[in-house]
Amino acid sequence: MKYQITASIVAYQSEPLEIIEAARSFLQSSIKDSLLIIIDHSANDSLRVHFEISEHVQYFHHPENRGFGAGHNIAIRKIWNDSPFHLILNPDVSFEQVVLSTLVEYMQVNPATALVMPKIVDNKGNLQYLAKLIPHPADLLFKRFLPKAIANSRLQKFQLKFTDYQQPMNVPYLSGCFMLLRTAALHTVGLFDERFFMYPEDMDLTRRLHDQYDTMYYPYVQIVHRHEASSYKSFKMFTIHLFNLVKYFNKWGWFFDSKRKRINTKVLETLRYKG
Repeated sequence: MKYQITASIVAYQSEPLEIIEAARSFLQSSIKDSLLIIIDHSANDSLRVHFEISEHVQYFHHPENRGFGAGHNIAIRKIWNDSPFHLILNPDVSFEQVVLSTLVEYMQVNPATALVMPKIVDNKGNLQYLAKLIPHPADLLFKRFLPKAIANSRLQKFQLKFTDYQQPMNVPYLSGCFMLLRTAALHTVGLFDERFFMYPEDMDLTRRLHDQYDTMYYPYVQIVHRHEASSYKSFKMFTIHLFNLVKYFNKWGWFFDSKRKRINTKVLETLRYKG
């Protein structure tokens, strides 16, 4: 079957009401030829009873948890010849009906764009700075240990806070909480790198896409992301985060990454950074 758009949610011990809200946000879209695939990595399939399995929803229980990216890859491989666009959707995200149709229309009008992410706010309406440069180790690994003034200075540039976040931006790192992808581009650059269990998979995929396509922040529609920053609250999650960041920098380079420097310099010049 052919769809106008597909989406995947990867769940792990997720709150049923939360994931139901994310699913509802996708399914309420005015785009009717759609399919949502739920990949559940929980120990049991109790989440299944909360969804009416239909032509628009498929549920798969995969208790072998190989991570966020690997879970979404399972879904993408099932549909990537059946839909021009695929949405990576977090369970803690919700949005209004107009969001998907607006972003799909943008992708249709801009064939050079392989990925688009809307404006993202928390449940209090505060902007989340999730359009970023390709990270240097100091931006991710060392920011917890740097003096606050130095860390904040780096974040102004790394998270592009010096912009007003009110104009579209072609940037090399977009958040995995909501990624509208062109599936043809995934055929070209590949899926999520499954070496990363959690956290760096979105920056890695955006970077690979950005090398050949536009990867756009689009602020004219917005979503709500109830982000908990679990790696700041749990030592276990912090360890997972740290371990996977080390894998990321081992892949792309630590302090000497000439492509990172070239890409970031171009982005900053385009955005007229004066720091």
